[in-house]
Amino acid sequence: MNIGITCYPTYGGSGAVATELGIALAHRGHQIHFITYKQPFRLTEFLPRIYFHEVDVGRYPLFEYPPYDLALAVRMHEVVLTHKLDLLHVHYAIPHATSAWIAREMLVKSRPDIKVLTTLHGTDITIVGQDPSFFPITKFSIEKSDGLTAVSHFLRDETLSAFGCTGCRIEVIPNFIDPIVYDRARYEPQFADMAKGRKVLMHVSNFRPVKRVRDVVDTYARVAKEIPSILVMVGDGPDRLDAEQQARDLGISDDVYFLGKLDSVAPLLASAHLFLLPTKSESFGLSALEALACGVPVIGCRTGGLPEVVRDGETGALCEPGDVEGMAKAAIDLLRDEEKWLVVSALAAADARARFGQDEVVSQYESFYTRALNGKVR
Repeated sequence: MNIGITCYPTYGGSGAVATELGIALAHRGHQIHFITYKQPFRLTEFLPRIYFHEVDVGRYPLFEYPPYDLALAVRMHEVVLTHKLDLLHVHYAIPHATSAWIAREMLVKSRPDIKVLTTLHGTDITIVGQDPSFFPITKFSIEKSDGLTAVSHFLRDETLSAFGCTGCRIEVIPNFIDPIVYDRARYEPQFADMAKGRKVLMHVSNFRPVKRVRDVVDTYARVAKEIPSILVMVGDGPDRLDAEQQARDLGISDDVYFLGKLDSVAPLLASAHLFLLPTKSESFGLSALEALACGVPVIGCRTGGLPEVVRDGETGALCEPGDVEGMAKAAIDLLRDEEKWLVVSALAAADARARFGQDEVVSQYESFYTRALNGKVR
């Protein structure tokens, strides 16, 4: 198939999954055309059957804000005609699904067969889409898609409940991992000089308020009183300064390491003993899945789609949002018992591969595409 993929190319779960999906599909022989304003951050080298089409937003003094959504629609229209695409697969509802609908309307005479498929990832539904400024256009764009997927059952149900999408059928196709990339045995220890034999706790996110990074620091502070350990914080965002100040206020800043944004997290996760994710809302939890695949038990919150990824009491522990004491206790109990940690670590890696392995999930997308082209998924 000739497949157009549009996603946010910067750091974030939706962009990472969309890019990895495109790469995996190209390995299977499909032609993949990424259409966005910047090359996706995980697309770092030339790969056969993968093409990038940059969206150029013209600058005109009349426009205070450049109309990216319109420029994207025009670029989609052009790529469909030039490269004879079979479908447009957009990740994150707005503006991508909206732009794809505009492009399809422009193609109604020349390419009436083009399909628009939308994958919902999380905040496009739970936060942005439900903002009064965007609610009507989000609902419209969802309902005008030829096929819909969501990354979790939670997100599917939230979409149907919040938007009342009449006649919509949303298939759940989860995020996935490449078992080879997230194989703990592949990597040498990364933090030997910093840890000096101590346990390594880790958090990876965009440091937005929803991630509750201060709770990460608070949880670690309690763990550090009982278990010799360090905390590694990967990522960046608006709450990073607060987290750094929290570490200083608690007197633990010498053992908390902020590494900033990094393209490859698998080697880092493979050196961790626990992953902390005290988020108050998580539509799936891709970072948690990546940790589990590396054999890192996850201590997180019982919210959104995270219980679909982390098996509470088996591959990690889930508490209520804000329950720092509960998360710290679960972490301490696991780190104190080396034999138990080994069992949970092995189960976490095996479960991640069994339920979220790349081959199985990419095959689900291929089946979805085929059915969509035959008009059987709307």
